[in-house]
Amino acid sequence: MAYHVPTIAPVRRIRYFIFLKDVLILALTTFGGPQVHFAMLYERFVQKRRYITEAELLELNALCQILPGPTSTQTITAVGFKIGGPNLAYLTLLIWVLPGVSIMTAFGMAIYYLEQHNLSLRFARFIQPMAVGFLIVAGYRIGQKVIKNRTGLVLALLAAVTAYLFRSPYMTPLVIIVGGLTTGLTYQKQERMEKRPLQIEWSNFILWLGVLIVAAVAGALTQSLPVRLFENFYRNGSLVFGGGQVLTPILYNEFVAFKHYLTREEFLSGLGLVQAVPGPVFSFASYIGALSMRDAGPHGQIWGSFVATAGIFLPGAFLIFFVYRFWEQLKRYRVVRASLDGINAASSGLTAAAAVVLLQPMVPHWPSVAVVLITMGLLIYTRIPPFVLILGGLLAGVLL
Repeated sequence: MAYHVPTIAPVRRIRYFIFLKDVLILALTTFGGPQVHFAMLYERFVQKRRYITEAELLELNALCQILPGPTSTQTITAVGFKIGGPNLAYLTLLIWVLPGVSIMTAFGMAIYYLEQHNLSLRFARFIQPMAVGFLIVAGYRIGQKVIKNRTGLVLALLAAVTAYLFRSPYMTPLVIIVGGLTTGLTYQKQERMEKRPLQIEWSNFILWLGVLIVAAVAGALTQSLPVRLFENFYRNGSLVFGGGQVLTPILYNEFVAFKHYLTREEFLSGLGLVQAVPGPVFSFASYIGALSMRDAGPHGQIWGSFVATAGIFLPGAFLIFFVYRFWEQLKRYRVVRASLDGINAASSGLTAAAAVVLLQPMVPHWPSVAVVLITMGLLIYTRIPPFVLILGGLLAGVLL
C-alpha cells in the first residue's frame, strides 16, 4: 500500500506568509523605541506564535544591541533570517519599515504647507509623554526578565547612572561592552558545548564597507545633494548605537545646527510626529530627507526620502547579515553566552536612563507628567492595545 508523503515547501510558504502578516501588523501597531518594540515582538513572536523561544529572542536582541544600527529593525530582520533565510529577512525588513517611512515622508512633504497656512501641529502634543510611559513600562518588564541576580542589578544601575551623566552616543556601546565583559568573566558557570572553527563569510562586511567608502568619495566628487544625503545617513547608520533616542541628537547636530537643512521648529515637529507613527523610530530619517530636498519639488522630496531611508537602514542590515551567519558557531563559546547576561542587564539600565532623560523636561509641566502616569497605568492594569492608546492621545489632542 502506497502512502503519499506531503511536501514541506507549501507548509513553509504558508508559515512564511503568516509570519510576514504578523510583521505587517507590528509595523502598523507598534509605537515607541526599540525597548517598546522588543516587548511587542516578545508578545507576538514568542508567546502567541512561538516562532522562536524567549531565550532565542533575547540572544538576537543582545546581538543587535552590540551592533550599530536600528536595534529593533535588526532584531526583527534577524528573526526573519532565522525562520526563513536571507530572502525572508529582506522581505521582513521591507514590510517592517514601509508603513512608518511612508507616513514620515508624507509628513515631511506636508510640513511646509502646514507652516505656510498657519495650521497647528498641537494635535500630537500628548504623544511624546505617552511614549515616555511606554518606555518606562517596557523597561520595567524587560528588566524583570533579564536581571537575574545581584550582578545584573548592579550593572543595570551603573549603566543607567553612566548613560544619564555622560550623554554621548559613544557611551552606549562602551556601557554594553563593559556589561558583557563583566559577566563574561563568569563563563565557568556555563555548560560546555562542542566548539567548531569559526567559518566567517565576509561578503556582507565587504559590502557594508565598500558602500561606505564609495558613497563618501562620490559625495565629495559630485557634491550632489542626494548622494551627500545618502552618505550622511549611511555614515550615521553605521556609527549609532542604541536606537532612535541616540540617533536624534546626532541628526540634530548635523542637519539643523551644522548644515541648516531644517529649522529647529521643523526638526522638533518631526520628532513629535514620529512618536505617533508605528514602526521604527529611524523612519525620522525619511522626514529629514524629504525636507532637505524641498526645493526640488515633490519628486525631489520623494527622492530625498528614499536616499535617506536607504542610507539609515542599509548599514544595520548588512552588519546583522554578516554577524548572524556565524552567530550559531560563536555562541558555542562559554564566554560569549555568559556575556549576554551582562549585555541584557546593561541594556535595561540604558532604557531607564533614556526614560529619565525624556521625562525630565516634562516634570515642570504637570499635564505631561499626568499623561505619562495615565499611560503607565493603562498599560499595566488594562489590556488596551498600544495603538488604541496612541489614537486616543491623538484624538485628545484634537479635541483639547
